[in-house]
Parts: sequence; C-alpha cells; structure tokens
Amino acid sequence: MSRVGKKPVDIPKGVKIEQQGLSIKASGPLGSLQLDCHPLIEVEIDNKAGRILVKNDHPESRSSKQLHGTMRALIANMIAGVSKGFQKKFEIYGTGFNIKEQAGKLLFQVGFSSTVEKQIPQGVKVSIETGATRGDEVPARFTVSSPDKQLLGQFAADIHKIRPPEPYKGKGIRFADEHVRRKVGKAFTSGAA
Repeated sequence: MSRVGKKPVDIPKGVKIEQQGLSIKASGPLGSLQLDCHPLIEVEIDNKAGRILVKNDHPESRSSKQLHGTMRALIANMIAGVSKGFQKKFEIYGTGFNIKEQAGKLLFQVGFSSTVEKQIPQGVKVSIETGATRGDEVPARFTVSSPDKQLLGQFAADIHKIRPPEPYKGKGIRFADEHVRRKVGKAFTSGAA
C-alpha cells in the first residue's frame, strides 16, 4: 500500500466535487478542473465527512501501487488549486532587462537582439510588480498564478528556459527562491612575464 495513497483528501468549504464514471470534477472559488482517473484505482467521495478516499483494488501489482499515490496527489493538487491556487514568483537580473504584458503575451527584453515573446496559456494569470531592472542589484519582479499546478509548472519552466541565470554575474530569469551558484571570473596578472 502507498503511504501517500492511504491518506484521505479533505474537501474544504466552498469546493464542490462531482464524479461521473472515471472522471472527477472539482469546482471552487478560483475555477473548475477535471481529472480522468485510472481504471485500476477506485475513488470514493464522501460528501458528509468532507473527504475523498483513493483505493487500490490490486495491491499485488506494482503499477497499481505507483498509480495509487499518484492519483491521490493529483486529486489533492486539483482541490488545492480550485480553493487556494498555485503561484510562482520570478526575478530578472541584468542591466536593461525588462518584461511587458501585451495582447495575451509576455514580452521579454533579456539581452538578445530581439524581444522574446511567450504566449500566456488560458487559465494562467501574470502580475508584474516591477517591469524593468535598475542596475544589477534591483531586479524586475513578476508572479505567475493558476489553479492548475501542472499547467503552471510547465509555463514557469518555459519562462525559466528563455534565459537561465549565468554563474558569473547572475544575469537572467530566475525563480524568486532559486539560489544561483556564482563562479569567480578570470584573474588577470599584472607585470611582465
């Protein structure tokens, strides 16, 4: 049995869960999400107790053991997403680097010859706190939020991939809590050889 899979998922107030066959739909204050469950895993919704139980009918099968914990985690993420939501905070370091939002796209000026455009997926919100950097010390800051954890994670990874932080001056796009390991540059010696 999966230790994660055995834990019941609590349904918070304001979240409505519906089940039709293998499909589960969660509706809450931040929107609604739908998940198709695997046929090997049984999901039991107890509205009176306010929780969801994920059951594994085939504990001898290795794949069903793995799916047990995975399905429970996906359901928990779906419920947390429609009730509280998920967010990723970013910082952009580098002189002259900036970010703008225009017509459903994010426009990045991050040291390339042209502006990098990234389409904002449906269901993702972007809020820009500081649009441009001031020198190398004050970064541009923005936050990406969504009820869908998988969609948010993929979009955040795509943004980070545009210009990952380099180790010498730390220029680039980084997560707010990311630690960038810095390297020392070349040391030039003075004097005749």
